[in-house]
Amino acid sequence: MMIETCSEQETIEFAHEFAKSLAPRDVVLLHGDLGMGKSVFSRAVIRGLCGVDNLEVPSPTFTLVQTYDADIATLWHFDLYRLSDVSEIYELGWEEALIDGVLLVEWPERLGYLRPNSCIDVILSPVSDDFNMRKIEVVRHG
Repeated sequence: MMIETCSEQETIEFAHEFAKSLAPRDVVLLHGDLGMGKSVFSRAVIRGLCGVDNLEVPSPTFTLVQTYDADIATLWHFDLYRLSDVSEIYELGWEEALIDGVLLVEWPERLGYLRPNSCIDVILSPVSDDFNMRKIEVVRHG
């Protein structure tokens, strides 16, 4: 599936709808350059699944992972940008998260050999010179 959004609000609305398709053990890998909206998308998914539009959802850039309790499962929001070595992910609860959580992973290319075969790639990319426009492609594997 591929859509284009014309504003951050449209991206948020799409992420809310996307969240409804998620289930325990889903691993969502968010791809895109800096500033493409990975954190905006993640925040909207988390708020949608938790059912709280004004939920405080800080970026896990420095903590590397944040967890949230939702009705369907524990949500694990990983930001691997600052990960030095892929083996460090085990200290963040990676194996526990895979058991029955819903995972949102920013900078998934750092997973290397740990990338799950069954996952959902969400690729955010620019459409034109308009910084607000995004192409969002969703590809399910496995």
